[in-house]
Amino acid sequence: MRILALDSSGLVASVAIVEAGPVEQETIAEYTVNYKKTHSQTLLPMLDEVAKMIELDMESIDAIAVAAGPGSFTGLRIGSATAKGLGLALKKPLIHIPTLEGLAYNLCGTDKIVCPIMDARRGQVYTGIYEFDGDELVILEDQMAISVEELGEKLQNVEKEIIFLGDGVPVFRDVLENRIMSGKKVSFVPANMNRQRAASVGALAVAYYRAGKIETAAEHQPDYLRVSQAERERKERLGHD
Repeated sequence: MRILALDSSGLVASVAIVEAGPVEQETIAEYTVNYKKTHSQTLLPMLDEVAKMIELDMESIDAIAVAAGPGSFTGLRIGSATAKGLGLALKKPLIHIPTLEGLAYNLCGTDKIVCPIMDARRGQVYTGIYEFDGDELVILEDQMAISVEELGEKLQNVEKEIIFLGDGVPVFRDVLENRIMSGKKVSFVPANMNRQRAASVGALAVAYYRAGKIETAAEHQPDYLRVSQAERERKERLGHD
């Protein structure tokens, strides 16, 4: 099985090719960029470069996995449009990977409670609460948009050590460590594991594919969880008219 994985849900743009046999799987290629350019400028050129480097026949792909939200509205639209376009052109199914699950899969196999946090602005985080049974991701709290204080309340009864990752860590680490999670055993992943990776999306997608969790390109829609800033501002303007 060969999976093309895409993630443009956050600050990072990432493309990977993951191959899986009956027992083992491996990442054949991964290209990740965290720079000033927009994902519309980077995602397809990155895929083209990966395809050239590993002499990839796009027809050999079995499915296209995409980090489908929540996250950056623009980034999600770019990732979804790219995945849908490729799926339609290649006649391949899509695998819809919730962004927080893909991010949590960076820590596959850990014995800690995994809590990815993405900065959702307006005092909120996109988050979920997970643990692993071997390499199987177990959802304790499905992905949501809540305040960091509400997240702290949800984690108060957790007995195990909690490990945080995601672009929300630099924003909220101090308040989590010294106020909200004071007295709880918490840790934070190192920088090299802290952001979205298409290889993790692809690895999780293998399990989704084998479980039959696929969709057509026409069916795919991103999960925003919240309305966009433009939509919020429009509603606020209309409310004042």
